[in-house]
Amino acid sequence: MRRMGRPGLVGTMARTAVIAGTATAVSGGVQRRQAEHAEQAQQQQWDQQQQWAAQQQAAAPAPAPAAAPAPAAEESLVDQLTKLADLKAQGILSDEEFEVAKAKVLAG
Repeated sequence: MRRMGRPGLVGTMARTAVIAGTATAVSGGVQRRQAEHAEQAQQQQWDQQQQWAAQQQAAAPAPAPAAAPAPAAEESLVDQLTKLADLKAQGILSDEEFEVAKAKVLAG
């Protein structure tokens, strides 16, 4: 004859073990997915930085002749700063990267 009502000690322990195992499995899956998403985001950021560096190399102005007028140099400086500001606004450059690139443009 089987007893009806509340489960005994062994039944309660078994149920607790199943619940704990399920929670651990779910938690591990969530952590793996979060790590994968973080890795993908980091890879995308690295790819964007590489694209930005390639664009900067391609857009680097040719050395100006010695008799170049000053307004043209100012325009290229403004254009470069505008491009950097656009990259920062798009989230491609961090604040720190923007400041470093801006200092290079202003120094050069």
